[in-house]
Amino acid sequence: MPLFHPLPLLLYHVEGWIKKLQRGEREEEEMMSMSLGDDTLLCNYPKCRAKLSGFAWVTSCSHVFCDQHGSGEFSRSPAICPACSTALSGKLDIVRTELSPTEEYKAMVLAGLRPDIVLDISSRALAFWSYQVHQERMYQEYSLSRADTQLKQMEKVLNQQNQSRELELTAMRGEIASLKKVMEEYKRKYSEVSERLMERNRQYQKLQGLYDSLRLRNMVVGAGERDMPLQHGNRDLSIAMAREATPQRSPQFLSSATLGDSRFFSCLEGDGAKTFFQFSSPTRDKNQPFINKH
Repeated sequence: MPLFHPLPLLLYHVEGWIKKLQRGEREEEEMMSMSLGDDTLLCNYPKCRAKLSGFAWVTSCSHVFCDQHGSGEFSRSPAICPACSTALSGKLDIVRTELSPTEEYKAMVLAGLRPDIVLDISSRALAFWSYQVHQERMYQEYSLSRADTQLKQMEKVLNQQNQSRELELTAMRGEIASLKKVMEEYKRKYSEVSERLMERNRQYQKLQGLYDSLRLRNMVVGAGERDMPLQHGNRDLSIAMAREATPQRSPQFLSSATLGDSRFFSCLEGDGAKTFFQFSSPTRDKNQPFINKH
């Protein structure tokens, strides 16, 4: 048996691995290109999801955590995986590894191991990577489904709100239409009232003109009537004064006078005596007799 008999087996495994990678599952390649396009794993701590750099904590249950959360979670005993709650009691169930090892580490870490061991280690490392990609895809799908569910709920709520707004808008449109009808009715009534008011104003102006003309006429007639009593009063006063100045009858003398005297005074009793004698007859007492002259 030759010295390097594992080489053909190694080549066979490498060829098979290459073929498997070439015809590998499209989903894994899509997951890797979609979620890990920059070849960076994410912390599996639920509230972290940060990109890993520097050092990382790897568990036997195929989970990886950042140095901060790994140091905090795995410092307690017993250690429990924060992602799947698996108990990690083994010595190598938790390993703190360097994500960017030096060239010296790369040259020496697998040195001296048989090819099948190297391939086994490599296959397990690739399985870990594929699992992380698959988990990331599952997480993204879960996030997408949750976002889709939330979106559907929001769309449902939005549709309900739109329907309620449409109903309110329809009700408001109906109310606006009714208010427009009421406004038109008020406008019609206002126009009627305005026409009536204008007609009343015209009637009022006409009546006001008639009132003013009648008032002016009454003022003129009243002034004429006041002037007429003054003229009549002056004329009556003149007549009364003339009557008082002219005696009605001549004075009466003693009945026992002589005939000549009586004839002398009798001639004066006519109307001509009024122009010569202007005095009134003296007053006497009814019981006092006239005195006879001898």
